[in-house]
Amino acid sequence: MKQDYYEILGVSRDATQEEIKAAYRREALKHHPDRNKGDKEAERRFKEAAEAYEVLSNPEKRARYDRYGHEGLSRSGAAPGFSTVEDIFRHFGDIFGGGSIFDDLFGMGGGRRSGGGRGASLRCRVRISFEEMARGVEKTIGLRREERCGTCGGTGARPGSAPRTCPYCRGRGEIQQTHGFFAVRTVCPRCQGRGSVIEDPCPECRGAGRVRRARDLTVRIPAGIEDGTQIRISGEGDAGEQGGAPGDLYCQVLVEAHPFFTREGNDLYCEVPISFAQAALGARVEVPGISSTETLEIPRGTQSGSLFRIRGKGLPDVHGRGTGDLVVRVVVETPRKLTRRQEELLRELAKTEDENVSPRRRSFFEKIKERFGQEDERKERE
Repeated sequence: MKQDYYEILGVSRDATQEEIKAAYRREALKHHPDRNKGDKEAERRFKEAAEAYEVLSNPEKRARYDRYGHEGLSRSGAAPGFSTVEDIFRHFGDIFGGGSIFDDLFGMGGGRRSGGGRGASLRCRVRISFEEMARGVEKTIGLRREERCGTCGGTGARPGSAPRTCPYCRGRGEIQQTHGFFAVRTVCPRCQGRGSVIEDPCPECRGAGRVRRARDLTVRIPAGIEDGTQIRISGEGDAGEQGGAPGDLYCQVLVEAHPFFTREGNDLYCEVPISFAQAALGARVEVPGISSTETLEIPRGTQSGSLFRIRGKGLPDVHGRGTGDLVVRVVVETPRKLTRRQEELLRELAKTEDENVSPRRRSFFEKIKERFGQEDERKERE
């Protein structure tokens, strides 16, 4: 059984976002792999803390978890999970503004984390309609990102030349300074930790190895995705430094509200009005569906507020595990205006009801008489 996310981070269920963030920092610092070399238990706890933070830092996922627990996240396709520690670094890179949470924790410097030459991850948002969410859609988004220089191939050196080993640190990227008994290692000021220097820079990128360009990218959004879900598109972030691997693109999907559908997991809910005659006598009515109308059988004597489930007419599961249901709540409408003939018929019905009271009404009125009868007897005794 999975451990409770609040227990993993050591916070109460009413903890604020700042308290959750601080708790995650504490756990990440304690169990970080760099501080626990070869410790599988520490690595497991590090992953657990990241999983807990991913859910509790997201208001929608947190609300679903509070209501339905781990099962609710799995059913909705919002369950988190990281296969490797590197996935955690990539997922939370840039999430708090300038640098990643790990930059703040371990003093890796401000700005974007290079990850050993790896490019920064980028973030974007895309809005889709409820109908597009139900069937799946492809959206084209515009990005401005750092791309590998086509002239130098990302090396930063003029074509025909190449970066050479830094003479100051001899390619190590760091220097060691000794002060008495203490030795201090710092980033090489000549090459800024790269280990190489460019003496003849590329004229297009001026030695950066990257150029900033606008790019249109098509994102495939699967059917049934939840509002606020992030899609990771591997390798579509900024190009890495000096030919390093590119970062990823995290695209948050925002789903517009529907005028009469709401969703619970993969189930769709809607409210349909019916007349008194349809409720009393039974009827066959057309109700809205995602792509077409559906026929619903209303049995005789249906009460207002009754729920009817049409199997397999809800939303497709985002992971391909079947389809939800369409749940219809019927509401019996009382007519505001009546013709003279309609009023006459209703008055005749009312007279009939006075003579033939239904079992439910009989029970209700009998309870009232019994209650007040007991009160009268008590007063007479007093």
